[in-house]
Amino acid sequence: MKVLKFGGTSVGSVENLYKVKDILISDDDHKIVVCSAMSGVTDQLVNLIELLQLKDAEAITLHLHRLETKHNDLIDELIDEQTLRNDLKENISSIITEMIDISNQSFSEQISAILVTYGETLLTYIFSNYLTHIGVENILLDAKDFMHVDNVDTPNIKKVSSKLSEIITSKQSKIYITQGFVCRDHLGAVSTLKRGGSDYTATIIGAAIEAIEVQIWTDIDGLHNNDPRYVENTHPISHLTYNEAAELAYFGAKILHPQTVSPVVGKDIPVLLKNTFDPEAKGTVISNKTYKKGLKAISAKDKITAIKIKSNRMLMAHGYLKRIFEVFDTYHTSIDMITTSEIAISLTIDNTTNLDKIVKEIEVYAEVTVEPNHSIICIVGESVINDKSSYKLFEILNHIPVRMISYGGSNNNISILVDTKDKLSTLRFLNRKLFQTSTETVL
Repeated sequence: MKVLKFGGTSVGSVENLYKVKDILISDDDHKIVVCSAMSGVTDQLVNLIELLQLKDAEAITLHLHRLETKHNDLIDELIDEQTLRNDLKENISSIITEMIDISNQSFSEQISAILVTYGETLLTYIFSNYLTHIGVENILLDAKDFMHVDNVDTPNIKKVSSKLSEIITSKQSKIYITQGFVCRDHLGAVSTLKRGGSDYTATIIGAAIEAIEVQIWTDIDGLHNNDPRYVENTHPISHLTYNEAAELAYFGAKILHPQTVSPVVGKDIPVLLKNTFDPEAKGTVISNKTYKKGLKAISAKDKITAIKIKSNRMLMAHGYLKRIFEVFDTYHTSIDMITTSEIAISLTIDNTTNLDKIVKEIEVYAEVTVEPNHSIICIVGESVINDKSSYKLFEILNHIPVRMISYGGSNNNISILVDTKDKLSTLRFLNRKLFQTSTETVL
């Protein structure tokens, strides 16, 4: 069995859903199909949550009826049989009424989590019924019945496997449709896999059923060697290792959720990145196989805050670093990069939720300087630090102020920190130096 995931753009219009349908019926393989909400819908639901906090009942109702209209318009275009149209719209109306009832409850994080997952519920309901209408056998599964991951960072694959296997055994079909993003936590409460989490849903399911492969369908033909939104002359990479893909995803590659590959690594299940709008394009295959070592790709991670911590003493005392790290650990704040000197530490974080508390604690024994609006530029490739071309990236020091460099912490990653205003210049410079001057191409 295969797992296929389609993102918001892929399911964002009638024309695109036709393309998804064609992909699903292009072979006879058994499939579990994971769908995101229609493009823009999750943003609408996030806005709804803000209205809930403002307790603006009139605006909330208006917002939900706009959501209803959007999905009714989709039904009108997809379904040509009037009776079925009316039935589907009636059920959509019931779902919206359910959302209004939930919205009237006292606001909580649980209410927020429940409401924000309804985009996937609405889309999969309509798409499953459309497939049935045109004669494509399928069964709609509610992800809340089996995506009991317990912990988002370390999902309970065995638990998901047990619940999903039981459902599939009792409901036989070649195609199963389900929702991405939604899950249940260790208490059984509805939760989410965070924004972009449908990729993660797909690989968790892939690991749970020991799929042949996981396909992630987006609007681009694989993972490129640089960000094609900002850099010209990029190209898709045909093969990446799990480690390379994980580094690129964590450091900003938009095509992948940062935790996507982690569930399938130990099971040796390949992940294919494919283009919904060009299904014949080769895309990118992510697996445990190394087809080429050295420089592969560049990615950028924004909203990075640099923190310089200068000791009040002239020399770094024993245990000083441990003391610093314990503060960040206390507030569950991960550190991305770090450099040290005799009396100072520079580090970066991407989560500033508890920054004020962290600074307050550290200022008791050190001077702290906080510098927001930075970006980490990550150069990735298997054994990249041994690549004979890697020296070229340091030529950037002649052109752009670099705040930090991390070299050698990982064999597969070299990272540099720049002011975000210099990000595009950095990406373009590195693209010219590392890729365009080389005659070597990816496999």
